[in-house]
Order: sequence, then C-alpha cells, then structure tokens
Amino acid sequence: MTLLVAVAAAWLLVALAPAFVRLTGRHAGWPLAAGVLAVLGLVISAWNPQQVVRESLPWIPALDVALRLRLNGLALLFAVVVLAIGAVVLIYSSSYLRQPRSPGFYGLMTAFAAAMLTLVLADDLVVLFVAWELTTLCSYLLILRSGPAAKEPATRTLLVTAAGGLALLAAVVTLIARTGTTELTAALAHPLWREDPGLATVVAVLVALAAMTKSAQFPFHAWLPDAMVAPAPVSAYLHAAAMVKAGIFLLMLFAPAASEAAIWSPLLVGVGLWTALMGAFFAVRRADMKELLAYSTVSQLGLLVAVIGAGTPTAMLAASAHVVAHALFKSAGFMGVGLVEKRTGTRILTELRGSWRMLRWDAAMLILAAVSMAGIPPMLGFISKELLLDSFLTAASPALSWTLAIVATAGAVLTVAYSLRLVLPLLPGRLGAARPGEHGPQARAWRDTRAMSVAVSVPAILGLALGAGAPLLDPLVRPAAAGAAGADAASVSGIYLWHGVNAALLLSVTAIVLGTLVGLRLRGTPVPPTPQRWSGVLAVQYAQRGIIALGRRVGDLTRSDAPAANLVVPIVLIGAAAAALPAMWRGWPRYDEPFLVLDLLLLLLVAAGVIAVSVATRRLTAIISVGVAGFAVVLWFLVLGASDVAVTQLLVEILTVVVMVLVLRRMPRRLRPSRPRRRVLAVIAALAAGATATLAALVFTGHREISDVAAFFLREAKELTGGTNIVNTILVDFRALDTLGELVVLGIAAVSITALLEARRAVDRPVREGTSAALSDARANAVFLTTVGRIVAPVMVVGSAYALLRGHNDPGGGFIAALIGAAAIALIYLAAPSDEIPRIERSYLAIAGAGVVIAVGTGLLGLLDGSFLRPLHFDIGSLHLTTALVFDLGVYLAVFGVILAAINRLGLSPAEAVRTDRSSERSVR
Repeated sequence: MTLLVAVAAAWLLVALAPAFVRLTGRHAGWPLAAGVLAVLGLVISAWNPQQVVRESLPWIPALDVALRLRLNGLALLFAVVVLAIGAVVLIYSSSYLRQPRSPGFYGLMTAFAAAMLTLVLADDLVVLFVAWELTTLCSYLLILRSGPAAKEPATRTLLVTAAGGLALLAAVVTLIARTGTTELTAALAHPLWREDPGLATVVAVLVALAAMTKSAQFPFHAWLPDAMVAPAPVSAYLHAAAMVKAGIFLLMLFAPAASEAAIWSPLLVGVGLWTALMGAFFAVRRADMKELLAYSTVSQLGLLVAVIGAGTPTAMLAASAHVVAHALFKSAGFMGVGLVEKRTGTRILTELRGSWRMLRWDAAMLILAAVSMAGIPPMLGFISKELLLDSFLTAASPALSWTLAIVATAGAVLTVAYSLRLVLPLLPGRLGAARPGEHGPQARAWRDTRAMSVAVSVPAILGLALGAGAPLLDPLVRPAAAGAAGADAASVSGIYLWHGVNAALLLSVTAIVLGTLVGLRLRGTPVPPTPQRWSGVLAVQYAQRGIIALGRRVGDLTRSDAPAANLVVPIVLIGAAAAALPAMWRGWPRYDEPFLVLDLLLLLLVAAGVIAVSVATRRLTAIISVGVAGFAVVLWFLVLGASDVAVTQLLVEILTVVVMVLVLRRMPRRLRPSRPRRRVLAVIAALAAGATATLAALVFTGHREISDVAAFFLREAKELTGGTNIVNTILVDFRALDTLGELVVLGIAAVSITALLEARRAVDRPVREGTSAALSDARANAVFLTTVGRIVAPVMVVGSAYALLRGHNDPGGGFIAALIGAAAIALIYLAAPSDEIPRIERSYLAIAGAGVVIAVGTGLLGLLDGSFLRPLHFDIGSLHLTTALVFDLGVYLAVFGVILAAINRLGLSPAEAVRTDRSSERSVR
C-alpha cells in the first residue's frame, strides 16, 4: 500500500498547507518541501527494478473504476522530477513571496504536485483523466491569482488546455468502450491496437492533440509565453516539472501502443521539429529574460515531442535523459530570473549589463543553467542533446535521418544563440541600467534571498554533477526508456559523457560554433517588435471572441422572457419527431379493461381546462383553468389506483396555484393579445406535439400494461429494500443518485429565487379604487381561512411528519411530506391579514442546503457497504430501520426549503422586502 499512502500523503499536504501558513507565514515552503520529499521517499522505497509495482483501491466498482496505481520505470522518472523540483520550488517560494501569509498559493502549488503525482502513477484511464484535468485547473488558478492583468492570459490558457482535455476524454471513452476495461495497462496491451488500424489512428491522434495542447506545440504554443504573467515559482514549476511535462509523459506512456498507427511518428516528428525551430526563433528575438525562457521551453518541448515520435529505444533514452536535463536547467533558469528581478528590479536584458557585480553567485548559477540548456560539455544538457541528435540519425532511412538531424541541429544552433543572449549581460563588463538599491523596495539584500539562491543553485549544480557522472542516472532513465519504447531494459544502452567521435558529436560541435557566432552577432542588436497580426496570443483571443459571439447568436434564438419563445423549439422538435414513429409502430394495443364513462368525463374535463387556458384573456382565468386541468389529472390518477402520484399531483397543483397568484398580483390583469396567425400556429404545434407524445408512449412501452423494469421493482423491492411502497423505494433506494441530483437542483432553485428577487425589486400593482368594504378589510376577509388554519395547519404539520415516516411502506415519503408541510405554510400565509408573518420567515436557504447535505452524508454512509448512496439496514428489536429514511429527510428539507423560499420572497410586499433585506444585512454585520 506504499503507493496509495504516498498519493494520500501528497493530498494531505494540500489540506495542511493553510495550517503551515498560519504557523510559519510565507516560510511554509520549508515544511511543505520536507513533506514533498518524504512523499518522494515513499515512492522510491516502493520501487522494484525487477517488477512493476501495482496497487488498487475500489472507487466506482459498478463501472470497474478504481484508484489503480502503477510504479514502473516511466512513472518513477516523472515522479522523481515532479516531487524533487516541486520541493526546490517550494523552498524558493518561501523567500520569493512578499505576503506573510499565502495559503492559497501554497495550497495550489502542493495540489499541483499531488495532481502530477497522481497522473504519473495512475493505472486507470478514468483516474488518469481526472488527474490530467486537475493539473489544468491548478495551473489556471495559479496564473489567475497573479493579479488583475492575469485574468485574460489565465482564461486563454484554460481554453487551450481544456480543449486538449476534451481530446483526452474522447480517447479515454473510446478505449474503454472498445477494450471493455478502464485499467490502463490492459487497455494499452489490448490486441485492438494492432487489429484495428482505425481505432489506433483515432486514439493516437486524440492523445497527440491532448499532449500537444499541454506541451505547447504548434499551433497550441501561444498559451505558454502568455502565461508568463505568473510569478517565478509558478513559471519554474509549470515549465520544468508540471503541466508541460504532463504532455510529454502522456506521449511516452502511449507511445508503444499508439506507434501501431501509421500517423503517430510523422505527426510527432513533424510538429515537434517545426515547434522546436519556431520556438527557438522567437526566443532569440526576446529582450525579456522570462519571455526568452518561455519560448525556449516551447522549443525544447518540440525536440522532446519529435524524438518521442522517432520511437526507438535510443530515442526514448534521449527523451528520458532530456526530461531530467530540461527539468534542471529550466527550473534553475526561471528561478534565477525571478531572483535577478528581485535583486535588480528588472529582467530586461539591455538593462542588466554588468549585473555580475551585484549578484556574482546567482549570476554564476544562472549561467550554469544556460550552459546546460545550450548543450555545452560537461553539462547534462550536452549528453541529452547528443543523444537527441543520435536518435534522429538512426531513426529512419539515411536520407530522411540526416534531414531530421540537420533540422534538429538548426534548432540547436538557435538554442546556443538564445542561451548566449541570456547570459552575456550577466558576465563581467560595463554596468547597465540595473544598480543596487536603485529600484527601492524591489531590490532585496542577499540575506533576504538566501533561500532563493539555494533553490537556484541546487538544480544548476546538479546539471553539472550529473553531466560529469552521467552513469549515475542509468537506474532512473534506462527503465523509463525501456517502458516508453516497449522494450527490455537490457536492450537500452547507458548514458555517458563521452561517446567518442561520431556524427552526433560533429553536429553538436557545429551547433555550438554556429550558435556562438549567431549569439555574438545578435548582441546589442535591437529586437524589432513582432507584427501583431501574427501573434499566437491574438489568434487564441480572436478564437475566444468568435466562440463567444457564436454562442450569443445561438442564444439569441431563444433569448426571451416570453415563455412561448422558449417553448417553441422543444415543441416543434417533439412534433417533428413523429416522422420516426411509423417505422416503430406495432399496431393498437389491446386492453382487457372496459372503457369507463368516468374516463371520458375526466378526459373532457382536462380538455376543457386546456381549451379555457388557450382562450383566456385574463391571467386569473388562465390560472383557474390550469387548476381545473391539474385537478382533473389528480382524479384520473386516483381512478387508475396511483394514490401516491395523485396526492403528489394534488399538492403540487395547490402550491402551484398559490405561487402563481403571488406572482400574478405584481403583473397586469390581462394577457397580451396575440395575432390570429400566431394562435393558429401555436394550436398546430401543440396538437402535433401532443399527438407525438401519445404515440411515443404507446410505441416505447411496447403496448404492455407493465414493463419489465416495473415488474422487477414489484417483485424485488420488498426483499432488496425492505419497503413495499414501490414509488418511494425507487426514489430513495434504486435511483437515489437521480433523486440527489434533483435535490441539488431544488437547492439551486431556492438560491436563484433569492438572487433574482434581491437583484431586482418586485413592484406592487396599483390598487383600484372603489373596492368593496368586504374585500378591503383584510382581517374580515380572512376570517374563514384564519379559523380553518388554526385547526388544519397543526394537523397538516403532524400529517407531514407521519407521511415522511411511513413513506417506505405506505403512500407517503419525503417529497409528499414536504408538500404537505409547505401547504400548511401556504395556508398560514394566506390566512394572515398582512405580509408580515414571522412564523414563516425562516432561513429557507439553510433548510434547502441542509437537505442536500443530509442526502450527501447519507450517501457517504453507503460507502461503509461498498457503494455511494447504498442504503444501510439494521434492526432495533422488532423495528426495522434504514438510512433511506434519513435520505428521505434530506428530500423533505430540500423540497420544503425551495417552496418556503418562493412564498417568503414572492409573498412579501416591496416595503416588507426592503425591511427584510435591511434586517438581514444588520444581522450579518
């Protein structure tokens, strides 16, 4: 269980981050870094070179989804990178942050690390996707919290990476549907990859798209430089070990299976090399150190994607080594730039000439990172770059291999050039614009930035040490390369600083020489601004605006307050669906029961109510007509023997009329007249929709008096649930998840009612003069209701509790009970002589929310028996109890809360509403 403990410990750190911040302020990075390193120790202790370590914990057994974890060579490599770099960045943050308390920052950074760890260890497709989306969310929130200017870049980042998440979701769903399993290892080893080229191609393209959005490949590259509004710790972690590395991991994970698709290798190699050249070209043109490093990340990731596309064991060894090298020099680079900016107040290259004098050690570490990025011996970056070139030279036919190697060498030339451009201002020389103390509070003394210096030095020095002692990395990179190549570890050679004089070395030396010449040539050359019409950021922005504009145009089709405008689309579609019914028609059903005259009378009564609503000119007449149709349906349910449904319909009709009258008193008495043509079209559409619904009911029920599902409920409900009320057991036992969703909707409805009526005050309709004295005297007019209410309301409250308790076995249940209780409240309100009724002014939002909380809590209790929302049964003497009753209580409170919200908010006059709002504001204060 070591892996499960490691993942749990990583997420526990997320929960503990606010506590550490409260105790130690901004220095919480130190204990959190220690915790991250402890998690890394757990992962390493679980590593077994002889076999893959697997652990599992059930999550959604019905769907075969589990928290499956797998530790192989590839997972170990990325886990080490994610956690080690994460710990270093957290230490750096403890000195970088200015705010004494930043629980949000540390919580999100540790969540970033936990999500990445979950991602690289996941052996379940669903868990993989969830962790993938969590990294997207963490990066978005970390960028967003950087300040007001970060809103647009964060949104653009989210749009691009979330689009990649949709591609991954499509790939995951396709794999699960075709392979029949959610286990990642089994899905990747399934013979369908070889036997079904279409499947392999579709999934390979979807995975590549997902990875390319995350790893900023063309044409999705713009978000990465755009995200540089984030602070240095976020940029360092995002570029070196999280987010962008998630895309690289996904490609290496799927490479053995996806390589069966013919498009996989050309797609990755082509896009990767183009991105490498493009990113390097843009990096050379940057004058801002952070922007230069951002575009260099795009370029370096392009090389990684291209070499993964090559797919050979040598190529995967190069990719694995470069993952480590890139993590080291990129984290040191971004943290170093942040340190330079803190110490000097600027990160513009032309303003940093001679800055060696004020930050010698820090400048030396940043130069060391740049030397590794440029691929200069004896740095680790030199070894990985030479392996990359050697991989291209042996990837295909000689002509194609040399072409790929030359293109990669061109990218390496530009890499040397922008690395030199980065470090030249930091070398000893004439002092530029940056001077110690010149920038006031932005300039920090060395002792205030010691943790930052330590953090920058660790990866920079490791890049040198691991370059000189390259064989030390063999236990880490060789198993990862073997797993990504689908080969044995024995078939993967080790890495060395010196591989002899070969073509890769000659190309590497050529790149160093030419890159140095280009870098020196560009020194001091002004960088012309990039034409805005070619900006990738603008392309994303235009796409975003276009999507929003399209959404508004589509929404304009039904954006109206008139109910008819919103109902016309579904009604017309339902009517049009009748065209498909004749093909499924199997003749008229046969019924043994004789047709009763009462059925005809009720049908005529319903029709009369509907017709009366259609021709009504006054709103009150229309409401009364709706009530006639509704109560006729209630009688029909009683005749058919559906007492539960009949009582529910009766109560709904009563409360609907009450709420509609409350709304009606603030609206004009007469309905707006409509044109004859519109009325004719409405009648035709209504008749077509009604006929279609009737025929569809006959077709889809199979002309059966009882369906197979209904027969199952009738036969098994007593044994499986202990209840005999089939309707209630369906709601709280068999389909409790559906009911829970409805409770959430009810809670949202209560909040919406409150928000809507607080945002815009309701107005009273003017009272007509000349009203009779009998109606104008509120107390005299309410004598009958008041007298009846004193007797009936308490009985209804007791009946409400009784209906709740008996609902599992007899007609009743939480929904009906809540309607009875709400009807009592409505009676109390209607019987009152004024709108001020303290007895019904209760915390309706808290009541509705409590219902949702109780329902969710009951569902969590079901986990004790292995499944969310599974009812637990137990006996107390001869009394049989079930947690379904507690769940039904949640139903009761949610329904009661939303109806109470409607009566409270709609029933108050505007003056009373203002008084209530003011009193609530005072209570909050």
